[in-house]
Amino acid sequence: MLDPRRLLTFRAVARAGSFSAAARELSLTQPAVSQQVAALERELGARLLHRGPGGLSLTEAGALAMEHADALGERLAIADTQLAELGNEEGTLRVGAFPSALATLVPAAIERLVPRRVEAVEGTMEELPGRVADGSLHVAICFQDADDPPREHPGLRRHDLLVEPFVAIVGAGHRLADRKTIRVTELEHEPWTAPSMSGILVRACRAAGFEPDVRFLSSDVLAIRAVVAAGLAVSLTPRLIAGHLDGVRSIALRDAPPRRALYALTPRTGTTATARAFLDALPR
Repeated sequence: MLDPRRLLTFRAVARAGSFSAAARELSLTQPAVSQQVAALERELGARLLHRGPGGLSLTEAGALAMEHADALGERLAIADTQLAELGNEEGTLRVGAFPSALATLVPAAIERLVPRRVEAVEGTMEELPGRVADGSLHVAICFQDADDPPREHPGLRRHDLLVEPFVAIVGAGHRLADRKTIRVTELEHEPWTAPSMSGILVRACRAAGFEPDVRFLSSDVLAIRAVVAAGLAVSLTPRLIAGHLDGVRSIALRDAPPRRALYALTPRTGTTATARAFLDALPR
């Protein structure tokens, strides 16, 4: 079995780019660091680092060893965080979520956990998994296009919650405001507001055969509500948040509306009892 100390020492050298810098970081002597890396190379029977005039670089074996070293370092870091919190099971639960979940699902779940202390923060799909992986969040709520294969996150456990359809939203005075259902194509020639030019909304319009005329680009729910309520644009929004947008009309979409899948992420090991209670309080 590999010596984890040697693997982490090698990781420090590869990250620092030199034995002397790694030695300072680890509070060791340079010969001790060199000896540990050399011992690891003998143990593996492979050269891990190219030592050239331009500095250190990873060999093919070194790149593979680095992947395992990073995984080991991440697991040790989260273990350190979890063990430090072990004696404080009733302490603060740290939750992260994207904006519309933070406005709907999270408050409802927190309400069921009173009197436990919960801190909730907003994050993007790019940020949230990493914050669970490094222990700064106990739970994160994420989403993806429901038509895509389930997104997996190494080292984390996925808990599927629900699938929600998108609906159209228009101003109260819009020509379609009194309709119960419409097709996306009926909004083809309208000005649009969208959170991004690559998300589910724009992809749904393109799948319907047109490029939306996006004049307002914002992920701020209040900004989207204001623009639509003023009659300046139309949009598509997940059904959960549509009921919270005062001054706009939501209309169901016909012909297989776009949908998003909501899921929660927790560490693969060491999920706290409070985090499990929070997951149980979320809708499914």
